[in-house]
Parts: sequence; structure tokens; C-alpha cells
Amino acid sequence: MQQSLSTLLDVERLDSNLYRSRAHVENYRKVLFGGQVLGQALMAAARTVEGRLPHSLHAYFLRPGSSEMPVIYDVDPIRDGGSFTTRRVVARQNGKAIFNMSCSFQIAEPGFDHQAEMPTDGIVPPEELKNTQQLAEEAGMNGEISNQRRYMVDFRPIDPMSYFDSEVRDPRGMFWFRVDGELSDDPIEHRSAICYASDMALLGTSLLPHKISLFDPNMMPASLDHAMWFHREFRADEWLLYVTDSPSASGARGYCRGQIFSRDGRLVASTTQEGLIRLIKG
Repeated sequence: MQQSLSTLLDVERLDSNLYRSRAHVENYRKVLFGGQVLGQALMAAARTVEGRLPHSLHAYFLRPGSSEMPVIYDVDPIRDGGSFTTRRVVARQNGKAIFNMSCSFQIAEPGFDHQAEMPTDGIVPPEELKNTQQLAEEAGMNGEISNQRRYMVDFRPIDPMSYFDSEVRDPRGMFWFRVDGELSDDPIEHRSAICYASDMALLGTSLLPHKISLFDPNMMPASLDHAMWFHREFRADEWLLYVTDSPSASGARGYCRGQIFSRDGRLVASTTQEGLIRLIKG
């Protein structure tokens, strides 16, 4: 039976400020999915903070992690201020750091409010689109590499051909997504879930101008860093529109940005990432 994303993101308390993952995403390369580490690290940090929600995080992926063993999350309670709380999290396997993250939490405060507008041109409702699992099966990609069901997120590209094929396109993408099943009402769970999901389509945007897909067997993709900002409340188990672009790719690295909108047009989160897009020579 497939596990739920709530179960995956949950972490077990071992000691003060020390946590361990309970579950992992099965990966055909036996390498940890970066979004899993990002979401679990935020969950671990949030367990040490009361009455405040995360508004930003900045993370680096230091070493490939194994999807066949637990991850230990060591939370450093750097600062508890009047309005903001800062935490640093180091994720380890086999005694070595594989990931570190700084994140900031804030009390609820009123203030100025404006946002970028959600795109409207060419937007197709998610109910009229196929998800990535269906698209992979139609493309004859039935192996482990294309099995998207294990990620527990329903991703639906507005351009159905942009996800798997290798035609040259502008470095821009749009996807509807939502978590499979229903999450609790805990806003931390939804923010951890959106961290997890944000790593699923972002890096591939940097390959759209090139005649190769992220799923090409000659590609070595890997997240190098990831940052997120949370702007407004949302539910990750309701449809969200992920709008991505890639201003630059160079030095075997792709730089990508993303904006995440609720279905009613509110900008709820923003993200940036640089990732390895190395072509393996045969």
C-alpha cells in the first residue's frame, strides 16, 4: 500500500533538537529525493518552534543521500527573537552531512500587501489535463524512471509534451499540482509538503531550450541548492499553479525560479534553485 505524504514528512524525535526520518521515497537510483530532505528538515526545525510559521528557508545539498536508510536531522536553535526565530538544520547519513538549511520563522503581523499577478493566457483547468504518470505511460516510459506515483503528488503540465520529450522550447513551464489525499489542518504540514513538491518540476525548466529531457539516461541531474519564501496561507492538497522559468544555464548548472499560486490567484510561495545538469559522456 502506498504511504501518504503526511507519513513521509513526519520525523521522529530522538533527543532535544535531534530527529530522524520515519520513511523515504523509493528511488530507482537509490539516491534520496531532494524534496524529501527539504520537507523533512523544515518539519524537524518547526518541531523546535512554537507559535510561529516559517517564512523563508535557504538550503544546500552537500552529498548524495541514500534512499535506503534513515536521515538524522540535527537542529541548531540559533536565535529566538521578539518577532523572528532562526534555526539551522544539518541532515546526516553515516555520520556525514548531506544537507544543511537555515530557516526563519515569524510571528503573524499585519503589513503592506501586493503581489505579482497569476498568468491567465493559455491556462487550462487541471481537470482537463493528464498527470505525469499518464503522460509517461502514453509515451511508452513504463520503467522505474517514469514511475511518478511514488512521489504522492498529482502533477499536471499545462503543456503535456514539455515534461518528457526533448523538443526545444522557451525556458518556461506551468504545472498544476496538489498532494494526493488530504493533509491535516496544520500549516507546517502544508509548508513542508510544498517544499517537497517544489523540487519536482523546477530543474527540468533549465533543459527546455536544449534538445534533451531531464529523464534522458545520459543526464545527471541533482539539486545543488534550494530557497523558498512563503507569502500567504494555502493548502497543498488543493490545486496550486506552479509557474517556472530559467534565466540562465552554464557550467553544467541550471538556474531556475518558481512562483506558486492558489487557484484563486493568490501568490502563496516563491522558490529558486540551482541544479546540476551534467551530460554523461558515453
